[in-house]
Amino acid sequence: MQNCLIIIPTYNESENIKLMMEAVLSLDENLHLLVVDDNSPDGTARLVKDQMEEFSGRLFLEEREKKNGLGTAYIHGFKWALERGYQYIFEMDADFSHDPNDIPILYEACAIGGAELAIGSRYVKGVNVVNWPMSRVLLSYFASKYVRLITRMDIHDTTAGFKCYHRSLLEKIQLDKIKFVGYAFQIEMKFKAWLLKAKIVEIPVIFTDRSRGKSKMSSGIFNEAVTGVLKMKLKSLIGKLEI
Repeated sequence: MQNCLIIIPTYNESENIKLMMEAVLSLDENLHLLVVDDNSPDGTARLVKDQMEEFSGRLFLEEREKKNGLGTAYIHGFKWALERGYQYIFEMDADFSHDPNDIPILYEACAIGGAELAIGSRYVKGVNVVNWPMSRVLLSYFASKYVRLITRMDIHDTTAGFKCYHRSLLEKIQLDKIKFVGYAFQIEMKFKAWLLKAKIVEIPVIFTDRSRGKSKMSSGIFNEAVTGVLKMKLKSLIGKLEI
């Protein structure tokens, strides 16, 4: 797994980050990991620093001054990765909802299968979610259906946050023009990749709800996705969406 960088944004993930770093970096000696921390008051960044000597040259930390949203954390990470020449750039959560053991599968979809974007999908083959209450499963599933209906993307898990990009795709997207900062960021990135006619594949994965720490989901994030998708699609129809 050459030229691979995993990006994990964090805010108050002290209960998960050490275990996640060890899980990711033990997969392959060539894997690199970047943690983008938004000044977590629980000491998440300190725990990363404590491991940097052990994983010298493979573990990196970018500290931001305040909590500015998932989307801006990933954009920060994407730019950092592109500046340093990584070819395969991953998004994943710190809370083990995304299984580190699925990283090689997404990598192979890009490096061997030629995908420009490989998505770890909960819904491409049924519903693969563990430990979520039924209300949240239904909300997530029908949110993806809603996004698919509005945007016409042929993607089953439109809100998925476990992904591998080939750098060539990230270089085509104007990262400074990404508008959404919450989970709608995941939709916007997929929509712009789809508009660019990128080769996108969905790989079935099992999503397991976090057992440690607190979810960052809020009503504001949900509302951004619902209304933002409509605005985004309308702009694309009238030629006003900057890709």
